[in-house]
Amino acid sequence: MQWNDGYSESLLAFTNNIPQKDGGTHITGLRAAMTRVLNNYIKANELDKVIDEINATGYGLTFGLHTRIDDRVQTIVEKVEAGNIYVNRDQIGAVVGSQPFGGEGLSGTGPKAGGPYYLPRFTAPKTAPIAEAWTTDADIAALTKTLKAKSHAMPNAPTNLPGPTGESNRHSTRARGPILCMGPSEAATKAQVAAVTALGGTPVGINGKIDPSALATLPNLAGVIWWGDTDTGRAIEQALSDRTGPITALITSYPDAAHVLHERHVCIDTTAAGGNAALLAEVGKA
Repeated sequence: MQWNDGYSESLLAFTNNIPQKDGGTHITGLRAAMTRVLNNYIKANELDKVIDEINATGYGLTFGLHTRIDDRVQTIVEKVEAGNIYVNRDQIGAVVGSQPFGGEGLSGTGPKAGGPYYLPRFTAPKTAPIAEAWTTDADIAALTKTLKAKSHAMPNAPTNLPGPTGESNRHSTRARGPILCMGPSEAATKAQVAAVTALGGTPVGINGKIDPSALATLPNLAGVIWWGDTDTGRAIEQALSDRTGPITALITSYPDAAHVLHERHVCIDTTAAGGNAALLAEVGKA
């Protein structure tokens, strides 16, 4: 299943799990700000494949699940790569403080609007110290191997957020992926590694200077910290913009939690035991 129709808007994967007589599942896909609808009938054992294809698009704004099968909720929620996941309810009307809103991958870099890391972004960040330049070159081959070896982090324990009666709202975080600490000196790199580690992120320090153009192709890169000169910073930013896949942020100050952590929110209509009958009926008419 492909949603490759040339639009840059964030993908809304609106997934409706309706048990069929032969064990299949009914899937409906929507794209943000579009009215295009894609209906696919798949076998129950193809569900993982469909979610993999959704994740492979690179977009991850919202994901909606409507199901009468309770044990599928946790399985799918853990596998889907989207910033906001809605279960047995519609996908609009996010409430500040209850449903922090924001995507991941090609759908945003955080922090979530209305979330715990949002307001700090409106304050002046901690100023990075002035650092001397590297005098040696980094080992790109060794760095590439290190980045490839970094695995996806497990999510941290979720926090229950306040919300209306009959609705569960859970906010959780997990490390984004490797944050490259580029110095530009050994002391600066050590300070960057310590800062990312303290926030629960995954730092990767270097041992010498890197040609900014190399950043366009380095694998498994979630962010870059640079405390050096402005011209090199611009070159780094250009290289990062040339990368394919998720947006990779350039961080020129001390990192904050939203720089190094993914935020995910799961909203479940707990009154819709066995599925939201009204919404399932609407999809059945489509």
